[in-house]
Amino acid sequence: MTQALNWNSQNLTHGWQRGVTAFYYGLGFSDADFDKAQIGIGVPLLDGNLCNVHAYSLAKTIAEGCQSADMIGLPFGTPAISDNITQGQEGGNASLPSRNMIANAAECVVSAHSYDALIGLHNCDKNGPGFAMALARMNYPGLIVSGGSIMPGCHKGQDISILDVYDSQAAASVGAIEKSEADEILRTACPGPGGCGIAASFNTWGIALEAIGLMLPFSSSTPAIDNAKKDECLNVAAAVKHLLAENIRPRDILTRKAFENAAATIAAIGGSTNGILHLLALAREAGVDFQLQDIQQILKKTPVYCSFAPRGKKTMVDLHHLGGTPLLLKHLLKAGIIDGSCLTVTGKTLAENLAEIGDVPADQDLIAPLDQPYKEYADMQICFGNLAPGGIVFKVSSMQESHFTGVACCFDEAKGVVDAVEAGQIKPGSVIVLRNLGPVASGMPEVLVATAALTVPELDGKVAFISDTRVSGVSHGAIGVHCSPEAAVGGPIGLVQDGDEISFDLLAGTIQLGISDEEFQKREAALTIKPVQHTRGYLADFSATTSQAHHGCVSKALLPDCE
Repeated sequence: MTQALNWNSQNLTHGWQRGVTAFYYGLGFSDADFDKAQIGIGVPLLDGNLCNVHAYSLAKTIAEGCQSADMIGLPFGTPAISDNITQGQEGGNASLPSRNMIANAAECVVSAHSYDALIGLHNCDKNGPGFAMALARMNYPGLIVSGGSIMPGCHKGQDISILDVYDSQAAASVGAIEKSEADEILRTACPGPGGCGIAASFNTWGIALEAIGLMLPFSSSTPAIDNAKKDECLNVAAAVKHLLAENIRPRDILTRKAFENAAATIAAIGGSTNGILHLLALAREAGVDFQLQDIQQILKKTPVYCSFAPRGKKTMVDLHHLGGTPLLLKHLLKAGIIDGSCLTVTGKTLAENLAEIGDVPADQDLIAPLDQPYKEYADMQICFGNLAPGGIVFKVSSMQESHFTGVACCFDEAKGVVDAVEAGQIKPGSVIVLRNLGPVASGMPEVLVATAALTVPELDGKVAFISDTRVSGVSHGAIGVHCSPEAAVGGPIGLVQDGDEISFDLLAGTIQLGISDEEFQKREAALTIKPVQHTRGYLADFSATTSQAHHGCVSKALLPDCE
């Protein structure tokens, strides 16, 4: 169905209040510009972060493309938080709230200024999810553009990434390698602009956005400094113009099948647990019934086809050189893992987008052959049980068995885990329980510093980690996160005591705190939940309105069914 390109902005440019047009003339508009579509370009501004440092430059290039397409591109800023720089510090609490703040900021600016479409830039972990949530919430035409991955660093002739930094620092802390070598890796791992290059949160979500249909083909895999990224930004306006002309809205794209495609793709690439949290949030914003139980069934049946780090050694730049994300999606389409009938922001179906894409080359080790996946089921699995009645998301890439039983060792802060490892207090067979860091308690920060500490040789694959907070996609090991409900609202994870037995079975989808029902009820009755008080305004607002992790931590004020 065709519509006027300026379907929304005409309410201002030709509205009853003529006085507002004085500002448009001041901006340099001509009379002809008053009939052009106005495109809001969401820019996560943060020059102090490699992921975002080039964001405004990309936005200005997109605006140039809008002008060439006879539209008006208007960049605007949103909050941005570096997940890496804030790791282990107070600022880590701001990471997930920044996603919701980006969604609110984009909705605020685009709806208030009656823009006709939104283009959101995905430069760091929470940027793309925030803009996707805004698109789903407003249901204005638009799409997401990836800012592109960082190039790999180099150490002793080998490609390295931010993962190598954390692993080498952990190894040096226990004397497994020299500190001087770890510091050399630190200095050379991140050579310039772009999001973290492995299958961490940034690239997991970029690939998921192509799979779900909100990002143009190749956008997620084109590196930040590649000339093709500038060309993409110049040409994206044509796609948005088509969306406007045909009145294709985000909720036309964000169907149940599209969410299934995204979840299956995240599973097949060995992606980040954060991708699950964002999918749940986006489904709530789009009004699609898509629950953790639905994702659980997808993860059980989806093989792992990629050897991206942290599972293997490959980066997004390796995928780019092979042929980009469409090559991977075509492989998954042929495997029957994704459904090609879903509509995308090209105005075509996913299958139509991939029709001219070739097969995966044989002489490479990033993408496994269709009949020889790296693993028959996803590294990520969902478990439910008396410890996590709302669910817990496991990422297990370095544990050979699908089940684990161990003895609880409890902590309330990430540094306590690091200190315990360095002191030799954590033993194989332990289940590290880190709680009171969930969305209400602490904004659900990433605790990579804790999980990285557990990758030392004597513990890697021999301990498990369970928490009501998040981990970075850089993490590897036996990790269970997003435990719901969290300890701060009375979740059972807060009842665990040192020495308790905890067991989980990934394929059965169960997790159990090994105490009697009587003991469980006794601990529940004795539990005192202290009111959460935050001294940071942004965190107080987020804590007061956030839902639990199994709802994606969306706002209960906006979506009360997510109580």
